[in-house]
Amino acid sequence: MLALELAASVRHDGHGGLLDTLADDAGVQAWLERAAPSVTEILGRSAVPSPAAAGPALVDLRVVVRNLFARAVRPAPPQRAEVAAPLDPDAALRRLNRTADYLGAPQLSWLDDATAPTTTWSPRGSDPVRLLTGAVARSAIDFLTGPDLVRLRACPAARCVRYFLQADPRQTWCSPTCGNRERVNRHYRRTNH
Repeated sequence: MLALELAASVRHDGHGGLLDTLADDAGVQAWLERAAPSVTEILGRSAVPSPAAAGPALVDLRVVVRNLFARAVRPAPPQRAEVAAPLDPDAALRRLNRTADYLGAPQLSWLDDATAPTTTWSPRGSDPVRLLTGAVARSAIDFLTGPDLVRLRACPAARCVRYFLQADPRQTWCSPTCGNRERVNRHYRRTNH
């Protein structure tokens, strides 16, 4: 899912800070390569933008998506460290909807040799950056209105800023690493205080 992948492009660096994997062209290129199957599914074989062009637009959209994810997981504690200041919820919604509108409208197509119809998008333009961000925004809308929203969690581990889909009702942290770090922290607090 593009929106969750974009939100996960910022994480704890393991040393008390944040790691922004979209901070340089190589990181953006790696994200574009990981997202290629999802982007192709939505856009078809449209031109993929260059990392230099896509990076700033993706980072801007990530702020919107992470703000909406934070709103969705409340009343859980808010993230302790974010990439950007919180946005007004209405402003975040307007920005997301405006960005998704670049993708255009869904169209039903049914090839002669296909057993079932598919949905394609009739874009409002040909700018590959706008189409990419429109696809990610559309992914966020589909996710925030879909059945997986109830599984969205913000990792409660100290310094972790990741969102994840809870795979099991007992899952608390985004990864075993965060769970182990929290257990070590609790043990330390019990034995040293």
